[in-house]
Amino acid sequence: MRPLLTTVNRGLRHPRVWGIAVVWMCCLAYVLFQGGKTSLMLLSMVTLLCLYLAIAGFSGVKRAQGVRRLSSGQDHEEMLHAGDQVRVKLNLTIPGFLPLPYVVVREMLHRHNGESWSFKESLIPSMRGTGELSFQTPPLERGKYVFSDTECASEDIFGLIEHRGTFKASGEFRVLPRTVFIPYWQLYDRKSRLSGPQTALTRSRRETTQINGVRDYVYGDRLSRIHWNATAKTGNWKSKEFEHESVPKTILVLDALAGSYPHGEAFELAVSTTASLLDYGSRERMGMGLLTLADKSSFMPPSESLIERQKMMHHLVDIQDNGKDATLLPGVEKLARQFPQGAYFVVISPQKDEKILELLRWADTRGMTPCHILIDSTESRQSKEWNAMLRGRGTRSFSVAHLQELPTVMGGGSV
Repeated sequence: MRPLLTTVNRGLRHPRVWGIAVVWMCCLAYVLFQGGKTSLMLLSMVTLLCLYLAIAGFSGVKRAQGVRRLSSGQDHEEMLHAGDQVRVKLNLTIPGFLPLPYVVVREMLHRHNGESWSFKESLIPSMRGTGELSFQTPPLERGKYVFSDTECASEDIFGLIEHRGTFKASGEFRVLPRTVFIPYWQLYDRKSRLSGPQTALTRSRRETTQINGVRDYVYGDRLSRIHWNATAKTGNWKSKEFEHESVPKTILVLDALAGSYPHGEAFELAVSTTASLLDYGSRERMGMGLLTLADKSSFMPPSESLIERQKMMHHLVDIQDNGKDATLLPGVEKLARQFPQGAYFVVISPQKDEKILELLRWADTRGMTPCHILIDSTESRQSKEWNAMLRGRGTRSFSVAHLQELPTVMGGGSV
């Protein structure tokens, strides 16, 4: 009963409804005072028109329902990464037996940081009141996305009154940070001439003679690595997978303080760098943890579990540079008891000042191997001097200006 009263109240506030009511009163007065077949026929026509408008107002788009389907447009389903587009299909069902000339559908997509996109399309429903709307989002950046209530609008066949309705169709998805493939990380190689003095005490991640499984053939694999039985059974080239020697666990420390980043692109580069390193650790079966220094600092202990790695990636989806603390060290010291002994302590930050030096020295005194990945999109001269100064102190330092150059920098191709 309440929805019916609400619909009536909205209709009474419409100016055209009062105009049609005035016309009907005039026709009624014409019948009462003039009489005749013409006046009666005119009153009948206006009455039928009013009944049509009333039925269209209580049904139609006001009771519309829909189901939304999302896809990435790829042959296989996988997680969305930054830069991907999402295809949206909305199946509409409009109850009622009255035909509608068209329906205008308006969609709103909201990102977790407050950004929003509006999509407006029109469709012609079938005689059964069904229709399908398809559209594609622009390339999306890292974040959590959700669709708000869908708004439908339509006019009657005479174009006198516009009717509106809303419904909720579930539509929520997450876009992972943009990543790049890192084939090799020089930090773990003690034989590298650029590794630094601190790597003399670490163990390189060499392969053992213990076979751990079978993997797809990668161009460059030696002939002795090919698993001939698996190749013959599957028809595709397969290689032997050997177990690796253990290496110290790694803690990735992401600086998410608001004052550290001059613009949002620098912070996105830092998040993408962290996500790329997590992917590298997942492929190499390394125990990696994640420490984010934001408004609410969070620490996830190092683990080789795929589930824990997915939690870290989803945490990077929601992270924002909203940290209020002016220094890095207090946020780290609160969680120091959870850090494993002898771990790699990799700080990802654009800062190059005494605060970073204090944090790196603190990690060194706790028996960890410090490393600094400097986020510097300007490639300034100060960054080169900073890297040279850290290498002189025996601390490994990488400088990253663009995500595409990260594999080269991590592999020792640029210093």
